Amino acid sequence: MRKPSLSRSLSALVLGTAAFHASAQTKWDLPTGYPASNFHTENITQFAKDVDAASAGKLKINVHANASLFKAPEIKRAVQGGQAQAGEILLANYQNEWEVFGTDGLPFLASGYAEARKLYAAQKPVLEKRLNSQGLMLLYAVPWPPQGLYTKKPIAALADLKGVKWRAYSPATARIGDLIQAQPVTVQAAELAQAMATGVVDTFMTSGATGYDTRTFEHLKYYYNFQAWLPKNAVIINKQAFDALDKPTQAAVAKAAADAEERGWKASEAKDAEYLGLLKKNGMEIIEPSAALKAELRKVVGEPMLSDWLKKAAPEGPAIVEAYRK
Repeated sequence: MRKPSLSRSLSALVLGTAAFHASAQTKWDLPTGYPASNFHTENITQFAKDVDAASAGKLKINVHANASLFKAPEIKRAVQGGQAQAGEILLANYQNEWEVFGTDGLPFLASGYAEARKLYAAQKPVLEKRLNSQGLMLLYAVPWPPQGLYTKKPIAALADLKGVKWRAYSPATARIGDLIQAQPVTVQAAELAQAMATGVVDTFMTSGATGYDTRTFEHLKYYYNFQAWLPKNAVIINKQAFDALDKPTQAAVAKAAADAEERGWKASEAKDAEYLGLLKKNGMEIIEPSAALKAELRKVVGEPMLSDWLKKAAPEGPAIVEAYRK
């Protein structure tokens, strides 16, 4: 038998090395419920690129935008069950599961970015502990721009909203609909444009970002800039998937997550003004609500919702609010 040639030996070595690197590479799926053009998704995409670069290609994260892999309410369960290794969730969507998930969905508890950061600092340790108990880890969280009110007609008092078709996307927004005597209809972001076009909803509270993404200006004409609350999206990962990574790759993920959180908060604040400008450019009237209307909303919605929540969220909820208010 002839000995293998040098070229054949080198080819075998190259193929063997390639096979080793292929087997050493880990691939994750990360679903999100928002369009690729949304600033949250853009931030996640950059996070995935940063992980790829920092891990020298050992961890590849495939971002699935616009609910293309899982619908928004299904993402948390998918990550818990290992169907996806990571995912983005709107924390307030899971308030029925655990009240503390809805901390940042309470109207007028935290109204601006400085207050929202302080509330997050008080909430974060409790949130991390809960997610860990469910086999999950919190990578980072970024707020939406402050929430305002979109309406078809001008309003002077909450009585003007009685009976409207109110879009709810979380337990808190459904409760707001009940308190103002509207008709709550659950509609997630990916279905909002169609819901407006077909008349399923005609009034809701959300950010300028979602309002622009869903082309709300084509259906509704007024935006009341209440800055009522800043709900956060959280990027979570399956703890087993994270534990399976080697230490350098874990460090790369942690560093990229910290960078994404800081970048995301800055982007959110910048986008708030940008999106409101785009809404105005497309014909929507941006209105600063009167002091009387703000006071009425606080009394009818904010105060009773906080009171109810503090009872349901005990003992963690009252402790979070106390730490936040110090």
